Amino acid sequence: MMRSTTNITPHIFMRSPRQRSGCFGSTRPFYGVVNFVRMSATTGTPERRAKFGLYEANFASGELRKNGAKLKLQEQPFQVLALLLDRAGQVVTREEIQQKLWPADTFVDFDHSLNTAINKLRDVLGDTASNPRFIETLPRRGYRFIAPVEWNEPSVIPSGAAPSATESKDPSRQTEPSIATIAEPELPQADHRITRLLFGGLQLMYLIFYACGLWRLDEIGDIAEDHFHVAGGKIEALVLVTAVIGIALRLYTLSATGFNYRLLGAKFRKLIPLVYVLDLIWAFSPFLLQPRIGLGLAFAACAALLYSPFAQRILAMITWPAK
Repeated sequence: MMRSTTNITPHIFMRSPRQRSGCFGSTRPFYGVVNFVRMSATTGTPERRAKFGLYEANFASGELRKNGAKLKLQEQPFQVLALLLDRAGQVVTREEIQQKLWPADTFVDFDHSLNTAINKLRDVLGDTASNPRFIETLPRRGYRFIAPVEWNEPSVIPSGAAPSATESKDPSRQTEPSIATIAEPELPQADHRITRLLFGGLQLMYLIFYACGLWRLDEIGDIAEDHFHVAGGKIEALVLVTAVIGIALRLYTLSATGFNYRLLGAKFRKLIPLVYVLDLIWAFSPFLLQPRIGLGLAFAACAALLYSPFAQRILAMITWPAK
């Protein structure tokens, strides 16, 4: 079967007889492996690839790679990915997927097969249904690929022919890097629930921290005067103002974490200067307890609190990455 669309090179789709038995049901999808067969030397078809984030899908070989390393992905999940990439940003209904990837006479549990394929895709991409970076689920409708996609579809060049000097030197003809290729550096892959729990735990810790500071406000002032010869009133005022601001901030971040607010990562980036200032001030609070805990432990606690805002920022970026 031949297909041709505007600005897309013709491709040949082939299905072999052995593809009629599969691991996701009694049959494989209608198209089987999407084979892009190279034509003759004069009408050769370049490989079609889609890049998104750190990943690249090669439509010709049916391979998915991350930073050049091949990932293990079965045929059926790759076909679903290819269909979603072809219509990135658009809703692809479950009925459309069934019509394009499963023949009408296929006797198979379609819902189970599709759900299995989507789950395998998300496992490979490190994606989740609750906080999607790539594949968004629209209940009772279908799926949508939400990440930016860069297509590599070079024009057909006869075998042995090289691009002209004008084309190779003309900056206007060179492809600019996509948003995905200049995005933030790669972040470590981690379980969404764990990073979310750690981030929420840090917010709760600071809430307790502020509450204890307000509860012992008078005592803090006395310690500042007796041991550090600093005006107790000024220290009390500083603790009071920063604690009130901090409580409002932490209540927001803690509630957003509890409801898994998808935009919290972007919001927290905007709030990070305020977080730095508050956490820097409170990082020196262990020294108020130095007469009881000793100088060494006070330094250790101060160092941990100084690192805390950086840890919160990284956790927020991993848990709620920017789209």
